[in-house]
Amino acid sequence: MYTVIVNNITRRFGDFTAVNAISFSVSKGEIFGLLGPNGAGKSTTIKMLCGLLQPDDGVGTVAGYDIVKQQWEIKNSIGYMSQKFSLYEDLSIEENLKFYGTIYGLGTAQLKQRMHYIMEIVDIISHRHTVVKNLPPGIKQRLALGTALIHDPQILFLDEPTSGVDPLMRRIFWDEIYKLANEGKTVFVTTHYMDEAEHCNRIALIIAGKIIALDTPQNLKENLPYKIIKITTNKFLQAYDILGNIHEIIEVALFGTDIHIVVDKNFASTATIKALLLSKGIESKLMPILPTLEDVFVMHARTV
Repeated sequence: MYTVIVNNITRRFGDFTAVNAISFSVSKGEIFGLLGPNGAGKSTTIKMLCGLLQPDDGVGTVAGYDIVKQQWEIKNSIGYMSQKFSLYEDLSIEENLKFYGTIYGLGTAQLKQRMHYIMEIVDIISHRHTVVKNLPPGIKQRLALGTALIHDPQILFLDEPTSGVDPLMRRIFWDEIYKLANEGKTVFVTTHYMDEAEHCNRIALIIAGKIIALDTPQNLKENLPYKIIKITTNKFLQAYDILGNIHEIIEVALFGTDIHIVVDKNFASTATIKALLLSKGIESKLMPILPTLEDVFVMHARTV
């Protein structure tokens, strides 16, 4: 069962096309990621799906509602956490949750129950009376997630949810996302962090408003039409210069004191490379490795 379906949606701002005819679908209970650099069109896409922007072309549905004709119904059916922190800084955690719950029409008894539940699951109950402007960034992000969940939506849109928080808090945040998905909620998340994208069931790579690849993180890595070879040597700078001049090597990159080279999947001349380096007085060890998502993104981006 698909909870999000879009077909060739496009959004322009004057002469600039922010999102260019993208299509995808998201299943119930799936964690779906949109991975790309700043300016790639991630936030524009999520705003169209949340009923905050209308597409110039294309069609789609969210929770069964038309993204062009039923934007109000969509807003009432989803949870949305914006990229920019947008809660009320002069109110406490409890007051913010009460305010947003009231907006969504929750009755007194239901609101009280939901507020207590939300503060427990995102672990902010000990800060319930603290004014938001006095909270650290990680707690603010948890509160933002809590307000998006206050009305118990089945679809959650998170736009760069861990931007600006430390790695430990990012991990804690993703633990919460897993819990929500296990409850059957659909989670649509945008990110520019490669390691975060690994947590998604499926990811769409987006650049310059176009989706350049879409699959599970594992399939994207395994189906790349290239292979990555790690070269370990004690003379990595000299080796790097030599490898950059070998025609069969598509790309050379430094990873710490190791070198990663990108070659065609059928490339079978690693012995030749090792011999060439040895002829220059450079001993080396070559080992094929599974591409990272960063490798996948860079390789697909080359074709755009």
